[in-house]
Amino acid sequence: MNLTVTDANFAAPEHVQLTGRGSLPSAFDVTGLAVASLAAAGTAVARLSGRLTATSHAAATPQVTVDRALASAWFGLSFTPTGWELPPAWDSIAGDYPCADGWIRLHTNAPHHRAAALAVLRLPPDAAREQVAEAVVTRAGEELEAGIVAADGCAAMMRTRRQWLDHSQGAALSAEPLVHWGPGRRVPPFGRHDAGTRRRGSLTDARLSTAPTVAVPNAARPLASPTAARPLAGVRVLDLTRVIAGPVATRFLALYGAEVLRIDPPDWNEPALEPEMTLGKHCARLDAKTPEGLARLAELLAGADIFIHGYRPDALDRLGLSDAALAERHPALVNIALDAYGWTGPWALRRGFDSLVQMSCGIAHAGMEHFDRDRPFPLPVQALDHATGYLTAAAAIDAWRERLDGTVHNARLSLARTAMELMRTGPGTESGDLPAADSFAWEPEDTDWGPGLRLPAAVVVDGVPAWTGVQARGYGSADAAWPKDR
Repeated sequence: MNLTVTDANFAAPEHVQLTGRGSLPSAFDVTGLAVASLAAAGTAVARLSGRLTATSHAAATPQVTVDRALASAWFGLSFTPTGWELPPAWDSIAGDYPCADGWIRLHTNAPHHRAAALAVLRLPPDAAREQVAEAVVTRAGEELEAGIVAADGCAAMMRTRRQWLDHSQGAALSAEPLVHWGPGRRVPPFGRHDAGTRRRGSLTDARLSTAPTVAVPNAARPLASPTAARPLAGVRVLDLTRVIAGPVATRFLALYGAEVLRIDPPDWNEPALEPEMTLGKHCARLDAKTPEGLARLAELLAGADIFIHGYRPDALDRLGLSDAALAERHPALVNIALDAYGWTGPWALRRGFDSLVQMSCGIAHAGMEHFDRDRPFPLPVQALDHATGYLTAAAAIDAWRERLDGTVHNARLSLARTAMELMRTGPGTESGDLPAADSFAWEPEDTDWGPGLRLPAAVVVDGVPAWTGVQARGYGSADAAWPKDR
């Protein structure tokens, strides 16, 4: 899977039809990235649908259409409340601060990340933003960044694009592919029209119906075997991701029928994102650091078809769930991983988020120069998260399609590698502003918190409607069990 850049802009695949107009204002082709990544995910759905309908060696692949304006909008927030408000997205001290030799960004949304930053700055737990600014301005950026990271916090000094490319981590990423595929392993294939009942976490033979299903958005449906119109129906996805990129991927899979079970630690909360990122998912909590929680996680893995996680390279290893261990115990399991700073180089174990990667790799500095600002100027949306999310979904679907034919591949992606791809481009060249948000045909939706409106789909696959009967609901609202086992 690759993204094509032509004349400093992303080019959509030739077989994808484009509609809509306009571009997000940026030093880079952010709307082009939105279109290209959604096109990749939609194309993966189309290929899987075609594989399920093929009666000969040639599969009938449905048409994929992507709307530029809606793709740009989905890279922001797809859900807006009606009659109520979302809580603030950022902690009170999170953000960019001038330091002694430039700028640094502190990411303090998680309580333990906030505590780490304040401890390094020698400030009390209730320190105000003004106190943080006074403490940061006297510190050298790289030294402060290193201190906070060493304390298990999250921070990023602003670097230029040249500084990043000369940095050892930038050099390592330059050698990584956009999607790193591991070696394949052979497992018993499904027949071309086989799906079926589950046995020890895999599927056994049963006749697959290829009759189209009728789409009823937001209506409860019984679970079904995959069809051309519902190509991921009955496929179990274990989701151990948080914040944006991974949840975007698993939300996309849920819209095409996947049974997504999201697992969070007991103390994890991100209330501003729950209505956005829990659509289509059953959300449970367990503590994998306890023997009981780890045993339950092992049971869930045994029942999963696709495993998507956002852990740093060594985290699952410490739990005895390395790639090698998972492949030995569950050879048919599709294992897709994503992280912030890549899988090689000195920062491979570093915590990170979209806003931090933008600071590290030169995007925020490029925006500052492009728009002639006096402070870091990031992308208009968290494009690294969203693009990596859709690319992750595409990788998962492509891997699942190969799994049907008896080959299992693992895949790895990262926000920083997606950033490298974006930095190959310049400002979007599509003329005209994006349409106003109220011009879209928003769809009513009920959530656990109240009613709201959801954007219509940005990618359309002919004959393969995107819908879910599982409404957005809070973390920990379900049992840590597969839906059919509850």
